[in-house]
Amino acid sequence: MSSSSASKLLGSVLVFAMISVQIVFIHCVMSLNETNSLNQTNAYLHHICINSQGTYKPGSPYEENLNRVIRDSYLSKCRSCLTTAFSELRGRCPKNKGRIIWYDNCLLEISPINSLGKIDYEYNFYMYNEKDVNGDTNLFNKNTRALLYRLKEKATSKENNNGKQDLPEIGGKRLGMKMLYATGEKSLRTMKLYGMVQCTKDLSIKDCIVCLNWIIAKLPTCCSNKQGGRVLSTCCNFRYELYRFVKT
Repeated sequence: MSSSSASKLLGSVLVFAMISVQIVFIHCVMSLNETNSLNQTNAYLHHICINSQGTYKPGSPYEENLNRVIRDSYLSKCRSCLTTAFSELRGRCPKNKGRIIWYDNCLLEISPINSLGKIDYEYNFYMYNEKDVNGDTNLFNKNTRALLYRLKEKATSKENNNGKQDLPEIGGKRLGMKMLYATGEKSLRTMKLYGMVQCTKDLSIKDCIVCLNWIIAKLPTCCSNKQGGRVLSTCCNFRYELYRFVKT
């Protein structure tokens, strides 16, 4: 896949952990649930150095707090994400207080601003397969849109989230009960279309629906007539391909 030249530059995803110490907030999200349904690869996708959130100096209280939060977070399910992502962010955005990096299976956001439970409309990007669809492109686009909306309904359904429909308690068991994730496929004569949608677990189901509707609406812009594509933000994302891209 190749990245587009979208205006504002996701993923994120599902095992959620957030730890805050004074002015440092870490949002670490491992792709998918506590399941084995991970993407087949964990390639680097994109990063953003948020200049508007300021910078810090080596040895400053901000850096000390950041390092403490990262050390504490190594005990969480985000350990593998943090090891790779934080090291990469040190090189790409060495002095930025605000920074985000996306991988196939991981999202790490570091910021002095607590955005927990809020939809992020600012930082998002899209990617697409360079190959165009053969045949009836209008029908293919229609089928892709229908599959993604069907998966959105599944991801946010009461049955898929153990009956929970409200914002879960942060750090409690209720947080882990929610899925906000779904995969599926659709037969297209001689081939199959595979899709995936997901939200970070800090979102309420209502906000997950809003977030997924928002990014799916970007489908014509990002991926029209393309064999595969995805839109990623810091709190929800979707992907579709003509091949199976998640482990089962």
